[in-house]
Order: sequence, then C-alpha cells, then structure tokens
Amino acid sequence: MRMIKQTKSIYDVKQMIKTCSDSRVAVKVNLGRNKSICYLGTLSGVYPSLFTVSPDDKHFLGKTTYSYADVLCGNVKIKKV
Repeated sequence: MRMIKQTKSIYDVKQMIKTCSDSRVAVKVNLGRNKSICYLGTLSGVYPSLFTVSPDDKHFLGKTTYSYADVLCGNVKIKKV
C-alpha cells in the first residue's frame, strides 16, 4: 500500500500546457488569504520557462504571464474550455 501521493513534474505540466496552446482556457489564480481571480482567455504563447494568457475581459490590459512552477504548486489552475 502506497501512502505517498504521486506528483507531477515540470515536464508533465509543460506538455499539458502545450496541448492547450492557441485555445480558450479558464484560469483560476490564487492570490493568497482566501482571494482568487477567475477569468476566461486564450492561451496565446508557450515559451520554455513561461506561458501567456490573453484575457477576454475588458478590465485586463494586455496579457498575463505565468510560470510552469505556478501551475505545479497549485497557485494557477488552467482548464481547457
């Protein structure tokens, strides 16, 4: 019986993000102290150390950038829509 939860690696996170490239995604960002932001956008760029999301909301100016470590740690959650 295994008690330790099997974890993902940065490589697994990068592959998951690459499959969502140029498609619509739902993003949930944990800001700490029970605060979070949820929005819809387009995964516009995938780079070796980060990825960018262009939000559909008019309140956001420009693109938002996240690292793969943010997804691995659970601070950012990406779901394909």
